[in-house]
Amino acid sequence: MAKIGVIGSGSWGTALAWLLRNNRHDITLWSYLPEETEMFQKHHQNTDKLPGVILAEDVEFTCDLEHSVKGKDLLVLAVPSPAVRSTSANMKPFVSAGQIVVDVAKGIEESTLMTMTDIIEQEIPQAEVAVLSGPSHAEEVGRGLPTTIVAGAHRKETAERIQELFMSPVFRVYTSSDMLGIEIGAALKNVIALAAGIADGLGYGDNTKAALITRGIAEISRLGTAMGANPHTFFGLSGIGDLVVTCASIHSRNRKAGYLIGQGLAMQEAMDEVHMVVEGVYSARAGLKLAEKYGIEMPIITVVNQVLFDGKPAAEGVRELMQRVKKDELEAW
Repeated sequence: MAKIGVIGSGSWGTALAWLLRNNRHDITLWSYLPEETEMFQKHHQNTDKLPGVILAEDVEFTCDLEHSVKGKDLLVLAVPSPAVRSTSANMKPFVSAGQIVVDVAKGIEESTLMTMTDIIEQEIPQAEVAVLSGPSHAEEVGRGLPTTIVAGAHRKETAERIQELFMSPVFRVYTSSDMLGIEIGAALKNVIALAAGIADGLGYGDNTKAALITRGIAEISRLGTAMGANPHTFFGLSGIGDLVVTCASIHSRNRKAGYLIGQGLAMQEAMDEVHMVVEGVYSARAGLKLAEKYGIEMPIITVVNQVLFDGKPAAEGVRELMQRVKKDELEAW
């Protein structure tokens, strides 16, 4: 049995706390909000974001960050990507040298173009930082449906330790050393999922979605490879795997926000309607800046930015994508 602190009690943090407790670990679940901690103490579930996923009686719920961090064998950082830097900074005084911090947020910081693990390593330099990502909606993990995911770390031993702690009959974990590729795929698939949702909102069909998924992974892999990631990563769980599920699933908040935008809502209206952080909105500008920095053509992500932030009508953006200059498919990869 390991002592594990789950830092962040949204839907994903709650689902992972459920999974890890089912693996017989000692779990402390931290929330930023006192009223949320009270909700957990009373109902043992997140009645707002993940109703029906009941956590065991011996899971500890707290707002005390120091207590949630100190002495734990593993820390799971499950706050939304915009809160990763501030939460990491607040954790720093309590993290011991070599303590493992596993990031499960997906995003790229717009102001610095840093990945989430880059941020954590900058804010908590004494930590051993890793990432866990893949096609894994909280709603399904919390129901014990079979899920497969990948753990990335600088050291093989760290990735294997995470694999050991998370593996279960319904949760299979692979390991990887390509943290950069895992995080680029995880962050930018959310932007492509916004595009897929917009297409659904406009009434387009499966042909359109298949095109967005296929050309979307081409854009992501071009950029990630230019940045130094392993190109094979983008055809694995954190690449095409996560992209497919996020573009197609009813559980995807990014697809839902895109759908609402395709139906005519403004970006902020769509985010308010979803009631949860829409990570793709925060990663869209960062993705475009990275494309410009590395000289990579990313037409889908460019159009998504124009729709989100420049007021371009979604249907016009689709027409522009369809009428781009003719290309050879392999050369356009």
